[in-house]
Amino acid sequence: MGLFDFIAPGKKNKEAQAANSTQTHLRIGEIRDGVVVLKNGGMRAVLKTSSINFNLKSEQEQNAIIYSYQGFLNSLEFPIQILVRSKKLDIDNYIDQVNALGEKQENRLLQEQTLEYAQYIKRLVEYADIMEKEFYVVVPYDPGRTQGSGKFQSFFQRLSPKDSYSDIKRRRSEFNNLKKSLLQRVNVIQAGLENCGLSVDMLDTIGLINLFYESYNPKTSREQKLKDLEKTSIETDEEKIQNEEVQREIEEKEMKKPKTTPTAKSPQG
Repeated sequence: MGLFDFIAPGKKNKEAQAANSTQTHLRIGEIRDGVVVLKNGGMRAVLKTSSINFNLKSEQEQNAIIYSYQGFLNSLEFPIQILVRSKKLDIDNYIDQVNALGEKQENRLLQEQTLEYAQYIKRLVEYADIMEKEFYVVVPYDPGRTQGSGKFQSFFQRLSPKDSYSDIKRRRSEFNNLKKSLLQRVNVIQAGLENCGLSVDMLDTIGLINLFYESYNPKTSREQKLKDLEKTSIETDEEKIQNEEVQREIEEKEMKKPKTTPTAKSPQG
């Protein structure tokens, strides 16, 4: 018997079991109000920051940035994650704008030149493989019940991040209180980084969805872009579990109801 057979017996070569979606194996439970909610109840906020060309600064400005960043790190009372993400430069929106301007040109020569310029820029980015960097700061907040779990328990939770209806109800009831504490940490991070001369913006729900979509699907995201997310309605695994639990409760109640048998009435005369 292998390790995974011991951890999850009966799951290997189970043809009758329906295939689970990718979301089932992720630690993310939902993305709500600009906050990533994990299945264990933890919450994460993602801040997108600008960058500074440190070498172009004078010596006094460099020292000021170093001291400000040092003070920011010393003031932290909780862990953070700094993420530097490199990706291929995406100028599709710019190309679409140039093509739209070209179509509106009344002068035939200007129209051809505008459309040729758009194609030239598009080919240049593709062949030169121009990259861009994005900088993020992940701010965590975990409820007390998750902080007490040991490393061994956390290891098994990462292997099989299951979700249940009770977990969903608990997360929904804790959301507002935990979000207030998370936003307090976000304000501390934002103030500290702005003192270093950076601009900081907290990603909203749509920004978070795009970030995870592009991170997990780097090639597909370039060809199939997410559009009109506000109008998109998707049944998540949590909603599916909730609907299944409600349906199961209804069926159990129907089974527990006493069955009435028709009684024959004696003829009156």
